Amino acid sequence: MKLNEQGLLDRKQWEDKGYNLPQFDRAAVTAATKENPFWIHFGPGNIFRAFQANVVQNLLNQGLLDRGLVVAEGYDYEIVEKMNHPHDDYNLLVTLKANGTVEKTVIGSVVESLTVNSENEADWTRLKEIFGKDSLQMASFTITEKGYSLVNGKGDPLPGVEDDFANGPAKAMSYMGKVAALVYARYEAGRKPIAMVSMDNCSHNGDKLFAAISTFAEKWAENGVVDAGFRDYVNDKSKVSFPWSMIDKITPRPDASVEAILKADGVEELEPVVTSKNTWVAPFVNAEETEYLVIEDAFPNGRNAALEKGGLMFTERETVDKVEKMKVCTCLNPLHTCLAVFGCILGYEKISEEMKDEQLRKLVETVGYVEGLPVVVNPGVLDPKEFIDTVLNVRIPNPFMPDTPQRIATDTSQKLAIRFGETIKAYAAADDLDVADLKLIPVVFAGWLRYLMGVNDNGEKFELSPDPLLEAVCPYVAGLELGKEADVEAAVKPLLEDAKIWGVNLYEVGMAEKVAGYLKEMIAGPGAVRATLKKYV
Repeated sequence: MKLNEQGLLDRKQWEDKGYNLPQFDRAAVTAATKENPFWIHFGPGNIFRAFQANVVQNLLNQGLLDRGLVVAEGYDYEIVEKMNHPHDDYNLLVTLKANGTVEKTVIGSVVESLTVNSENEADWTRLKEIFGKDSLQMASFTITEKGYSLVNGKGDPLPGVEDDFANGPAKAMSYMGKVAALVYARYEAGRKPIAMVSMDNCSHNGDKLFAAISTFAEKWAENGVVDAGFRDYVNDKSKVSFPWSMIDKITPRPDASVEAILKADGVEELEPVVTSKNTWVAPFVNAEETEYLVIEDAFPNGRNAALEKGGLMFTERETVDKVEKMKVCTCLNPLHTCLAVFGCILGYEKISEEMKDEQLRKLVETVGYVEGLPVVVNPGVLDPKEFIDTVLNVRIPNPFMPDTPQRIATDTSQKLAIRFGETIKAYAAADDLDVADLKLIPVVFAGWLRYLMGVNDNGEKFELSPDPLLEAVCPYVAGLELGKEADVEAAVKPLLEDAKIWGVNLYEVGMAEKVAGYLKEMIAGPGAVRATLKKYV
């Protein structure tokens, strides 16, 4: 059983093994897509293959769409050359159900894959042709937050950017330079409208894409290497829009246990490819069943109404922002951080296992439902309580989700302010709420300070997850030892005052003494963290 056009001719052998196959005439869809593409996506990674490609497949199966997707890769060309092309753009999606079963689907909605490489004449010409088509409504992106940047961490221009500024769109080399060049091709084709939709998991993602493309338009106009009207075109929302979106779906790295299931079925050539740029890609992707994609409804060239029937939600920018805040500040991310911090201290290696722990389960339920929900602004398109219900009952307990507290604990110092600080601020600002009523968020804060000691609840050392502030914050707890008396509050006072970490100065909101008190209890000796959780949770 080979995952390509030839291997799928014998549909029965696939169906007998329980695979859902494309239910549409792929040859006809391919021809229609190539003639009149409506959606091109940049970034053929796991999230795209498990989410957007599957949405389009379902709509094709139902006869609600007659065209599929074109996908393009602008950073690591080998993904297309070594994975997409050998498999004729087919992909295997394995959906990991919370009840422990799997659903296996052959995805055939991607019908053309291209490298965004100005030196590949055939692909580059084809991309410019696509961007010149009247039918093109949307170019979307999952290229990670870093993909939109024109500078590195030190603020220096990334390779190729300054050359692109000077040389113009003809032979652009940087990722955003190449995308801007394609937008310019659309401008030259008659200033045709298009929506440029970032679907990356970062706040106000459309602004990041706009910042990059508008910078190129500005620099090119200044340097006289494009028509001066291009700058106005990029800044005209009736021509080129950059909607915000909120995406939420967990697509872990392809799992060995899933690969074993597929191999046992007789599927061949499943081995992952590691590219020269160290991208790890396999012909299959495993993902949770839950997914959300909320998009600002700003499509100057229209959009296919069928996409809503595929589960995508289109709404106002303000609502996208509310959904983002609901997820990041209350209903998902803080709960992950609770489990990450205490999971590391209590020796857990899977987030899903923590949900079987009475205290930890009660902790995230209380932080989510009792302390968080009262200050959530209901975005309307998603109900916050139902969202938390799904997080706690379906998503986090899913045994197939190989997420670890150690991974989620990465960069916690950068996350606390947004994940908990916003709730504290909302309590402080509300007439009918009192910060003093927050009982367990201070326990989580104390838990993080206890985590920084790098000693588990049995008194054994463990390795802290990467975090840019470790060198700055760990010295404050370095003098604390399990079972030894210490002036805990005096030791950590500078941290408790640091609003950059918590989002607020904990003394100013009356929470510092409570956090220090909990921390003191957590260092009373081995087993003290568990005892503290039992006492307060």
